[in-house]
Amino acid sequence: MLEITRIRTEKEAIIEGLKKRNLDVTETLDQILAADTNWRSAKTSLESISAELNNLAKEIGDLFKQGKQDEANAAKAKTADLKANETDLKAKVDEYEKEITQLLYTIPNVPNELVPAGKNELDNETVYEFGEKRTYDFEPLPHWDLAKKYDLIDFELGVKVTGAGFPFYRGKGAKLQRALISFFLDEADKAGYEEFIPPLMVNEASAYGTGQLPDKEGQMYYMPVDDFYMIPTAEVPLTNIYRDVILPSDDFSIKLTGYTPCFRREAGSYGKDVRGLNRLHQFDKVEIVRIEHPDNTAKALEEMLEHVKNLLEKLGLQYRILRLCGGDTGFASALTYDFEVYSAAQDKWLEVSSCSRFDTFQANRLKLRFKNADKKNQLCHTLNGSALALPRIVAALMENHQTPDGIVIPEALRKFTGFDIIN
Repeated sequence: MLEITRIRTEKEAIIEGLKKRNLDVTETLDQILAADTNWRSAKTSLESISAELNNLAKEIGDLFKQGKQDEANAAKAKTADLKANETDLKAKVDEYEKEITQLLYTIPNVPNELVPAGKNELDNETVYEFGEKRTYDFEPLPHWDLAKKYDLIDFELGVKVTGAGFPFYRGKGAKLQRALISFFLDEADKAGYEEFIPPLMVNEASAYGTGQLPDKEGQMYYMPVDDFYMIPTAEVPLTNIYRDVILPSDDFSIKLTGYTPCFRREAGSYGKDVRGLNRLHQFDKVEIVRIEHPDNTAKALEEMLEHVKNLLEKLGLQYRILRLCGGDTGFASALTYDFEVYSAAQDKWLEVSSCSRFDTFQANRLKLRFKNADKKNQLCHTLNGSALALPRIVAALMENHQTPDGIVIPEALRKFTGFDIIN
């Protein structure tokens, strides 16, 4: 969330920046600043009373030592009144803090200067393209037909056992899935990311820390008995490793990776665009997360983009990179680049990765800080990206590498699959 100090000093810039998201937050910022004024006034009065109580406590002790019982008792009576005022002020301070926090939770991150204004995905900018469209001398099949033809993925069985959006991978389909996970993790390891196997459920504080709550509450699977949320991405547990942490110096660059199943309700998703693997409720993904000094954020994001480009090129997939416009940028993100691979069989682009920088937005919620050169606490910057999400990668691999004789496995995956073609 935005820092209150930033709102005090940069109100107009924040209002102007959020216009890229087609939002007018003037009223909300005014409410925050009014509550902040009340909070600071109450806090000052509270500190004054607390100081007066401390002085009275010493004075009362001295009066009793001097045998001045009446004066001491009079001072004690005054103390009782001050303590009553102190209790009232503490309640007001807590009330104003809660009001400010709840209002701050409603404001998204301010887009980076590179983010174009726009309403939706139609206004996103293509900034890079790689590869040529695959052409066929036969009628190509979409991945759901290939999955059935080669007995790789059973969508109907998933519906029987759980419901739509929970497919079974089987045989070489399961091995291809496992091969991709191993390939992505090995490449992340080579790039210096420390591997974790995190929990698949998180508590409420973790979901608030990375911005899933309250913004995406309706998209998360929730278990009310335990008050846990199924993770929508490994970003949530990995980033929360550093919740309430103060790094001891300004010399750091932390790189984390983890493979997890991910769970998303995807409420309201229907139609031909969600057929097959295009949109699932449970899917596998390898995530990369970075905790960076503010001076290194731009460089870190470029390195993440290069990392994902390298993965897609080793898989032999045509892709493009989009810089998302303000209206399509996620709530917590300051700047996001999406990677899309082209599915020739479906004649459409499929999103397979988002790489984002959040600047201090998540760190402020997480209370993730470092000691700067002046030994003062300063907020870190956070970033994350998919490297990669598997369902649409599997779909693109199956469709783009199909031949009349079967599905050819990219060279980079063959040591993991143990086979070079699915037929």
